[in-house]
Amino acid sequence: MSETVDYDELLTRYEPALGLEVHVELNTNTKMFCGCTNEFGGEPNTHVCPVCLGLPGSLPVINGKAVESAIRIGLALNCEIASWCRMARKNYFYPDMTKNFQTSQYDEPIAFDGYVDLEVDGETYRVEVERAHMEEDAGKATHVGGSGRIQGADYSLIDYNRAGVPLIEIVTKPIRGTGAKAPEVAKAYVAHLRELMKALGVSDVRMEQGSLRCDANVSLAPIGDEELGTRTETKNVNSLRSVERAIRYEMTRQAAILDDGGKVKQETRHFHEADGTTSSGRSKEEAEDYRYFAEPDLMPIAPSREWVEELRATLPEPPAERRARLQADWGFSDIDFAAVVNSNALGLVEETVAAGASPAAARKWWVSELSRRANEAGLELDELAITPTQVAGVQALVDEGKVNDKLARQVIDGVLAGEGEPAEVVEKRGLVVVSDEGALSAAVDEVIAANPDVADKIRDGKVQAAGALIGQVMKAMRGQADAAKVRELILAKLS
Repeated sequence: MSETVDYDELLTRYEPALGLEVHVELNTNTKMFCGCTNEFGGEPNTHVCPVCLGLPGSLPVINGKAVESAIRIGLALNCEIASWCRMARKNYFYPDMTKNFQTSQYDEPIAFDGYVDLEVDGETYRVEVERAHMEEDAGKATHVGGSGRIQGADYSLIDYNRAGVPLIEIVTKPIRGTGAKAPEVAKAYVAHLRELMKALGVSDVRMEQGSLRCDANVSLAPIGDEELGTRTETKNVNSLRSVERAIRYEMTRQAAILDDGGKVKQETRHFHEADGTTSSGRSKEEAEDYRYFAEPDLMPIAPSREWVEELRATLPEPPAERRARLQADWGFSDIDFAAVVNSNALGLVEETVAAGASPAAARKWWVSELSRRANEAGLELDELAITPTQVAGVQALVDEGKVNDKLARQVIDGVLAGEGEPAEVVEKRGLVVVSDEGALSAAVDEVIAANPDVADKIRDGKVQAAGALIGQVMKAMRGQADAAKVRELILAKLS
């Protein structure tokens, strides 16, 4: 049996259904139920205490700021906010939670019945949000030896610094009717959540650090069937590009199994960034397997309507309204603005403009030059080692005439290589544009002497031929000549 089938061809037989579970780590100062610092990294097992280690006799206390963030997230997702809800114990035996249960919410989430409207390639898709609930993160297991997975590892190391970090899990209802656009809709949804969480200020949404990650449930059913197919859950997908690739791969993999008369196994799967495939993890538990029951050590949460409305007043500008405002402010055409949005560069362009660059310049660098580099490196655009402030600094050097666009690309090379700020890179690499008329005049004379036929054309009035000489002068001066000044000198000498 072929492991996968043609993507477009499978859509003539099967309809996909998606279910996305996005985990958002909150940026509170402390963990969900204790006073340990909520900070990424640190020496292993140093941000821990009896509560987050689940030691006997310790008692949790819920983080009020986390509750506030959960309500604001729910409101921003157009959810209803529960007037009364409880935490629950989700029981399982995993080494990354020492107490052998996770404090979460089950049948009483703090936010429920919301929706998000997305535009993908000119079409609007509504993704319905079933719930957004509070829980704590688990620790981190590092499996040493073998493939890096627990199967075949020589031993495992456990770091409990992350155990107890506040999480909001946002769960969609089954997403159907997207057809061939299913992977793109999923990617757009996660991108929307990332943009929204950042605007709310509740998380740093660093996907590469795991502060926003997606579990992608995928199933296929024959076209026309109302019943959903058997789903798989690809765990902890941590980039927008990977969300799209994982879903596309799972659709083709499942179609091949169904075409062969087989049955899809309900299980969790791991995504492999190197080749875009998934592999089997473990059989997928159902809710009853976790033996949920109400957490006896925590009081119920009952946010007042007045408090909820106060928090509603703090919500940022909705993303759709923000996009419309920015397009008008920047004067971009629909095509130019779509290129910014589709490159996931909207926030980066906005920050670059705020740092002093013109909208056109900010768009030029992020959508063309830097997007190309990100694609070549297999990175998301915001994972590149250059900030909007630095990009604005590169453009400022161009505006001041210190570098041209060609040299500016070398400045970007230096910034990405960790050589410092743009001005420092210019100094270290000696990239300043040469505007000295004496040096330029000598270079122009040499090029004219070497190209008498071109020079004669310019003398005869064919000014456009000057471009060939300008290019040779630029090459002779390693791209550091002031092109406008070179053109001026050529025309003056040959007029």
